[in-house]
Formats: sequence, C-alpha cells, structure tokens
Amino acid sequence: MMSGTPANKNGPGTVAFLLKRLLDDIRPLGSVAVGFSGGVDSTVVAAAAATALGRDKVLAVTAASETLPARELDEARRLAAGLGIRLAVIQTGELDNPDFAANGPDRCYHCKSELWRKVCLVAAENELAHLADGVNADDLGDFRPGIRASDEAGVIHPLARIGAGKQQVRKLAHRLGLENWDKPAQACLSSRFPYGVRLTPAGLARVEQAEEFLRGLGFEELRVRDHGSIARIEVPAGELARLAAAGLKRRVVTRLKEIGYTYVAIDLEGIRSGSMNETLKQ
Repeated sequence: MMSGTPANKNGPGTVAFLLKRLLDDIRPLGSVAVGFSGGVDSTVVAAAAATALGRDKVLAVTAASETLPARELDEARRLAAGLGIRLAVIQTGELDNPDFAANGPDRCYHCKSELWRKVCLVAAENELAHLADGVNADDLGDFRPGIRASDEAGVIHPLARIGAGKQQVRKLAHRLGLENWDKPAQACLSSRFPYGVRLTPAGLARVEQAEEFLRGLGFEELRVRDHGSIARIEVPAGELARLAAAGLKRRVVTRLKEIGYTYVAIDLEGIRSGSMNETLKQ
C-alpha cells in the first residue's frame, strides 16, 4: 500500500470547494432575483441562492415570448417548483423592438436590455436587493452581446465570478442533485436565423415545430437553422447516420416540407453552439 497524505476531498479544484465558493459568493447578496431559463447554468444559480439565502429570499424570473419554445417555459415552471422557489413569468415583447427584429449581430443586446428592465421592476416590487444570472466563465470568451446589456443593468454573474466554466457547472448541478444536470445547452429560437434575416412570429413558430418533431424522433440535442426555404439540421456527429437513414430521412423531409420548407439539409459538421456566428468570424 502506498503511503502519503490522502487527497483532500474538499480542497481546491474539487466540486465541493467550488460549491462552497459559489455559496460564499452569493450569501452576502441578501436577496436576489435570478434570470431563470430552466437551463443548467441558471438552475445552479437559483438552487445555490436558495441554499445560501433561503428560499423566501430568491425569486426566479422567466421571460415568456415568441422566442422561447413552449416546452422550455413548461420546464422552467417545473424546475422552479422542484426547487421550492417562487417563479415569476413576465411577458417580453422583443419582436416589437425593430432593433431586435432586424436580427443584427447585436440582437441579444436588445433582447437582454428588455428582459433586465422588466426583471428590475419585478425585483423592486418584491424588495429583492440584487439581480443574478447563469453566465459562466466560458461565456465570457464567446460573442455574447447580451452580457453587455446585463452588465449595464447591474446583473451579477456568480458562476463567472468563481471561474466556473460549462463542465464545472454541470458537475455543480450533479452535486446539487439537479435533474437537468446533463440537459443539452439551449438557446432562444432567434438564434436559428442568419444575421440580417428579419425575425417574425411565423418564422419562429416554424422552427419550433420542426425542432419539436425531431425531438419526438429521439433527437434531444439539435438545432434547425432556418435559411429561408432551406432547413439546415444540426445534430451530434454520432447521430448523423441515424438521421440520414432512409426510413427516418423520408419522415423528416416530409414533415419539414409540410410546415413550409422547400429543401431539408443535414449539416455534416454536426451541432455546435452559435454556428450562425461563423459568418461573423469570416
């Protein structure tokens, strides 16, 4: 048997240590309204806030709009109930803002500006001292104009402040016993359109229908990118062969043409977050 000092299970670099840092970061806030999408990141922040501050000092706030799939709103309600925290569902009208509907590269800035303006009002009504979100350390290195809007609103990013990236956040979620710890990353429906293509209720609804159909076929991680008459489907590389199999392919093509696409394409690079940003890099 090898001798030596056993590793400290609560020492630096461990999930336990990271969780302690998160709780210690949140505790001085006193009370907080958390922008709550029902994704892994915001669920971790909401759960940690409930632990650090007490459930009565935490309010989860979810924005309902045409850019949020109905299934995601239902999921947010269910998760908040499971955490035992209050949930406020607010209505946001991003499409009424011509700067958002124009779908430029700064689209998310206009969306988040609208969101946090309304969350501020809800927080004030509930006498909550701070605003927080699920932005993590990896997000800070990506093209995220929405973060600028949240910073302008004074939103705190607890996960980013403790240096927790995407993989560490999933470990925190698992440690906290959150059922969605391995949920695939989601993004609002507006991210499915190339920059410069005007966003409309009909276009957003068409993408939602297409993605719901594919989920019904067992594809949990996916995007349907809308290029006008073309639907470009992204799924993980390991699922490309199943999607392209003759029988399933016919079902997908038939259904997507029924909801308004003329051509249906599979992206051979597979799913990747923010693939529409690739045109900006070019």
